[in-house]
Amino acid sequence: MDLASRAVGPLDTNLYVLADSRTREAIAIDTAIPCLDWISGLLLERGWRLKLIVSTHGHWDHTGDNAAVQAWSREQAAALAEHEAEDGSAGAPIAVHPLDREMLVNPQPLFAPFEIPPSVPAVELAEGGRVEFGQIELEVLHTPGHTPGSVCLLEKESGLLLSGDTLFAGGWGRTDLPGGSEAEMVESLGRLSSLDDRLRVLPGHGPATTIGDERAWLEEVKRAGRLPF
Repeated sequence: MDLASRAVGPLDTNLYVLADSRTREAIAIDTAIPCLDWISGLLLERGWRLKLIVSTHGHWDHTGDNAAVQAWSREQAAALAEHEAEDGSAGAPIAVHPLDREMLVNPQPLFAPFEIPPSVPAVELAEGGRVEFGQIELEVLHTPGHTPGSVCLLEKESGLLLSGDTLFAGGWGRTDLPGGSEAEMVESLGRLSSLDDRLRVLPGHGPATTIGDERAWLEEVKRAGRLPF
């Protein structure tokens, strides 16, 4: 699996592009504003075809360029095969957990410094579901707490966890925003504490880490049943 990443926008959101080097199929995770120029250039340079746009949750700093990236992918699909684009549905669909769907359709700015265009998800990221591109498969883990529909994506073969805003290096996503829940975050972090120490964690903000590096405080959260203060 090939991986490219970049910190994007005023909150330095980590945008990830994953690709199967054999089939050249790719997915984009958390397409924040402004990422269209970078992501389109990357895909064209490497000859990757975008199959899916994934939002780990519905906050504006992870979804702002969903619509722009999708529109570009449709233009690319039309250029490759006009018949695929006749009904306007070709290109990369957008995926999010159904509990966060409304946040994409009717985005709330939450202090965003610019307008957030709406986007329309067509794929549901449900617990236990699979995100597949080429021969690569990511398992969907529903990990609410930051938002009701927050998810993590687990790629077992490479030992990779894309944790969105659920788990950071040394911390976790805020629970005091609309839809956040400290109790659900505690449960989600406790669940992640059961994963393999060797898993490399790629969060929605900040540096990468591993489950092993975070284990001590994760297990304390699980034992105490509350977030540390």
